[in-house]
Amino acid sequence: MTLKQALSRAREILTANGIEDAPLEGEILLRHALKISQVQLYQDLNRELNPKQEKTFWGLIKRRLSGEPTAYITGHREFYDLDFYVNHHVLIPRPESELLVEKPLTLAQTHTISTIAEIGTGCGAIAISLALNLPETRIYATDISASALNVALFNCQKHGVLNRIYLLQGDMLDPLPEPVDLIIANLPYVREQELPRLTDFEPRLALNGGSGGLERICQLCRQVKDKLRPEGYLLLEIGQGQGRIVTTLLRSLFPLAKVEVTPDLSGIDRVVSLHLTHNHPNARLIN
Repeated sequence: MTLKQALSRAREILTANGIEDAPLEGEILLRHALKISQVQLYQDLNRELNPKQEKTFWGLIKRRLSGEPTAYITGHREFYDLDFYVNHHVLIPRPESELLVEKPLTLAQTHTISTIAEIGTGCGAIAISLALNLPETRIYATDISASALNVALFNCQKHGVLNRIYLLQGDMLDPLPEPVDLIIANLPYVREQELPRLTDFEPRLALNGGSGGLERICQLCRQVKDKLRPEGYLLLEIGQGQGRIVTTLLRSLFPLAKVEVTPDLSGIDRVVSLHLTHNHPNARLIN
């Protein structure tokens, strides 16, 4: 079987089993099995796979058909044009979470952002993306999971930012040593009753948002008062349909602050932002 034939057959099998982006996933898995680049793959499509290579490749396809995400199979996930190592101890970074990088970078153009805290950092993708684009900023990255922090540590070393990101283990804001200019959090927001229909491979700790899906997010909102500097910012990723509840809570907690909701590229409300105004040390936005 040639590489071209293997790609074609893999595409057919993956498509028949309802795998989205079947051509791309087949290509990624074949490249991973052969340890070759995309250029090498397409320069050598007529090369024959040896029996060992075939066995390895179809083994990967079988794992994908079992529901295991390609990112876990290969150990790689691209986020904000960077490559990150991932494993089963961390949530796979989603494209919509890139908003939590884009918004701080936009803020930094007009506001002084000297300290940032990312709560629930997982593999460290958001913190590292920010560190590479804001080299003068001190970043704290917290997670309750020691296993997740080990993954983040590996990625910090890989991208050369270990000297500017402080990895801290603990629950929510507890590990932070000081108030910061910006708090970012992509906390669990899936309702507990919806978890059984999701993948069995991603860590439930990073997905389970409690019975209403907002248990951890609401907890953070109530804790943030003493961890934000005057005129500081809070950015929260939320799930579909959760914007009104979160903004209502923040406005009740910070009546003078600015509160906004930003949609993702699909038009789904994705990030809630809070900006403490100068009128009050703890404040709110009026739309």
